[in-house]
Amino acid sequence: MDWNVEKIREEFPVLSRQVYGRPLAYLDNGATAQKPRCVIDTIDRLHRELNANVHRGAHYMSEVCTEEYEAARRAVADFIGAGSTREIVFTAGATASINTVAYSFGERFIGAGDNVITTEMEHHSNIVPWQLICGRKGAELRVIPFDDDGRLKIETLDQLIDNRTRIVCITQASNVLGTCPDLKKVIETAHAAGVPVLVDGCQGVVHGGVNVQELDCDFYAFSGHKLYGPTGIGVLYGKERLLEEMPPFMGGGDMVRTVSFSGTTYAELPLKFEAGTTNYIGAIGLAEAIGFLNGLDLHAATTYETMLKDYAEQQLGAIDGLRIYGTQPDKCSIVSFGAEGVHPYDIGVILDKLGIAIRTGTHCAEPVMTHYGITSMARASFAFYNTREEVDRLAKGVNRALNMLRA
Repeated sequence: MDWNVEKIREEFPVLSRQVYGRPLAYLDNGATAQKPRCVIDTIDRLHRELNANVHRGAHYMSEVCTEEYEAARRAVADFIGAGSTREIVFTAGATASINTVAYSFGERFIGAGDNVITTEMEHHSNIVPWQLICGRKGAELRVIPFDDDGRLKIETLDQLIDNRTRIVCITQASNVLGTCPDLKKVIETAHAAGVPVLVDGCQGVVHGGVNVQELDCDFYAFSGHKLYGPTGIGVLYGKERLLEEMPPFMGGGDMVRTVSFSGTTYAELPLKFEAGTTNYIGAIGLAEAIGFLNGLDLHAATTYETMLKDYAEQQLGAIDGLRIYGTQPDKCSIVSFGAEGVHPYDIGVILDKLGIAIRTGTHCAEPVMTHYGITSMARASFAFYNTREEVDRLAKGVNRALNMLRA
């Protein structure tokens, strides 16, 4: 395979560190990805040389920072295949993006007796905001289930959707099971009923990417920090005609055209949804991460990640008494697992002492835990800078942990 992982790793300074005297094996990329040197340097440069509020200053630094901020918006639009920068809203993260839609779209389009459809495998950020708006409006939240193999039963959408359905909300890739639902089928079914679709792209934009126009989703949300960019920056893509009809989510500076006590008019898109001082440093840092990714063969990167996932499932699957949750053949590079009689937290603590970073807990997806009748899982999530040797260390570490905890 034409993927020089050692050369890639040189671009990520943190990967050379040690933890408890052992080389770091960072396998928690589903929570947040590490940052390449170019992103770190860009953020440092902005703080040292160009820190000025955007859109508001008449001075040099503000004007240049504004240019870089709006260039970042163009970079994001190009990266996800949006038709216009008017459709790209910078937020604090994917959670903020989804809450923006739930509140603003919900205020405009959801009423008593209506319903919203989500899925059983969603992250809490694509469940709770919809519970909140449904609770306020007297609407119903309906759920597409999944089976024990982690396959989303999208065929049930035909029975769930009706003339009171106002939006369908679905993940591009489950952060726990790795499942990648057939979004095209979901969107076609929803659109045939005149219902828009919001896609949580947090994992999907990293593993395989997206073209929102080809996908034809109505909203798409993702976070910068999972895409090798800074924390505290996210993106909401929305079709322009829908964003135009939606009221602002927050009020304050920069999202207004005129303000008086007799009434306020709002700024044009996308600024209508960017109240206050935006995270311009985060946005510019995200654009730098996108530039880094654009310099790579992303198809080769995804192929390499799939190889790591398959190898990890093979190695972990050979351990007696270990269960892997989510076994769909086209899943992304996430492997969640557990062992009867052993708490995942204890596995994670032992692995940590071996220099191996994984995630344990509910992964902000308690309904997934409930489905399997458990309270938590261990999760290894792989990026294109991970190695087969790190997978070997993971499998040996898990085997060692289980032997210790079962003794």
